[in-house]
Amino acid sequence: MERELNTLLEAIRKDYRDWSYLSHRNDPADEAIQRIRDEMVREFCDSLAIKPGRKYIKITTEGRVWGFVVKSDDGKFKKGDILKAACWRTPALNKPRGNIIDGDFSWVRWTGPEYLR
Repeated sequence: MERELNTLLEAIRKDYRDWSYLSHRNDPADEAIQRIRDEMVREFCDSLAIKPGRKYIKITTEGRVWGFVVKSDDGKFKKGDILKAACWRTPALNKPRGNIIDGDFSWVRWTGPEYLR
């Protein structure tokens, strides 16, 4: 599951980069602004971390919880299921937002897994 976790982190980084540069595309081509934006992207990307726990793997960035990954099947959830954070220590246990093992990362946003539809 290490490869899938790394793919998840890269999907989060890509979404942040895409958002950062797309949301500021109308800014003047000022070098200082570009340097600041590049530094913000670098800091965000470098801050992503994996913190294994007993039942879940916590994904954090910049001092907040991005979400949780289920470590093994437990009856309600499958290994690799992504759960939103209910708080710093606990995932929301209502429904998974996706699964890192199936290879579909379209539901990944830099702010966290997408809400239920």
